[in-house]
Amino acid sequence: MTDKGPRDDRWYLNIMAPNTKGDKFAWLDPTSIYINQRAFTDLLDDLLADLETVEFDVVAGLDAMGFVLGAALAARSNVGFLPIRKAGKLCVDTDSVSFGNYSGRTQEMEMRQPAFSPGTRVLLADQWVETGGTMDGAIRLVERQEGIVAGIVAIAIEENERTNGYRATYPCISAVVQGSKWQAESNAQSLSSFGNYRPEMAFPR
Repeated sequence: MTDKGPRDDRWYLNIMAPNTKGDKFAWLDPTSIYINQRAFTDLLDDLLADLETVEFDVVAGLDAMGFVLGAALAARSNVGFLPIRKAGKLCVDTDSVSFGNYSGRTQEMEMRQPAFSPGTRVLLADQWVETGGTMDGAIRLVERQEGIVAGIVAIAIEENERTNGYRATYPCISAVVQGSKWQAESNAQSLSSFGNYRPEMAFPR
């Protein structure tokens, strides 16, 4: 880790943007972390530190924003990256599943077939795990090809019946740590930092 001097723990969660477009969209936008070099670096440092005991051979990112986080973690971990895509995007043979997303819509996602050898340890990465439906589809795709789900990583994993099941079954790593104020606010889908949010907080620097 590069020495940047003292910093507030998980400070970068303060610069995430609230939804300004209504119910058809996710309730917040974490991409402001990605555009800010220090925020993105600190996010990756924290996640990789928490992943230190998790062994994986490849990182699979979920379409679409899981691609950003997953690819960065794969590059930093010196492993390959596997995109799990929305249906109809891949020009090779695929396996597909249906899933219900955070908005309640049924969608399909697909993965190249074959994507890896049986027994490959796959770390699943997404930006935010809300209802867990998208992650459920990814888990099914990996396990159908006889891969091993090594763990789940995200900026935040909300707490509900399905995600509690994930935590009981797999290593689950998120920048929003269970038991923190951030977890309670994420579960409530309203961050106290929204009151002080300004777009320029995320400008590249």
